[in-house]
Amino acid sequence: MALTESNEFIIGTKAPSFNLINTVNGAFVSLEEIKGDRGTVIMFICNHCPFVIHVNSALVKMANDYYQKGIRFIAISSNDVENYPQDAPKFMKQLVIEENFPFPYLYDETQEVAKAYNAACTPDFYIFDADLKSVYHGQLDNSRPGNGMPVTGIDLRNSLDNLLENKPALENQKPSMGCGIKWK
Repeated sequence: MALTESNEFIIGTKAPSFNLINTVNGAFVSLEEIKGDRGTVIMFICNHCPFVIHVNSALVKMANDYYQKGIRFIAISSNDVENYPQDAPKFMKQLVIEENFPFPYLYDETQEVAKAYNAACTPDFYIFDADLKSVYHGQLDNSRPGNGMPVTGIDLRNSLDNLLENKPALENQKPSMGCGIKWK
């Protein structure tokens, strides 16, 4: 497993629109339909990456914590399911149920959405304001599988709190790290 850092995504960039299949109900949804009133967190994740598995429960807690504040979380998997069948939509749906995801888990079959966001790894986190302009792109926190640091989500939480309090975007945004997206 090669460790991959997230690519640059310039703060202030408008979120690329998408229309993807929700693996839970099979319906297509657009970003505009499911974005948050105050902000939106877009996460590129997958089922099998140990870096994602390491943070899944924290993502569920964080999404629940910020839901009433007008923040919506959206998870997207863009991995090649032919070579990584454990990331197929039927298993994505199963993971939503097992982990009790309070957010949609969308499948980017063509990988065009991941390319539009310049996504590189799983997990890869983006925060957008109410107008879908980016205010954060980086890591959840400093915890990684095996490093003994607790998963707090502090980097993402600080950025979300700044957004909700109308404070400037965090100046120090560290890249996320994880498994590289499995390109076709």
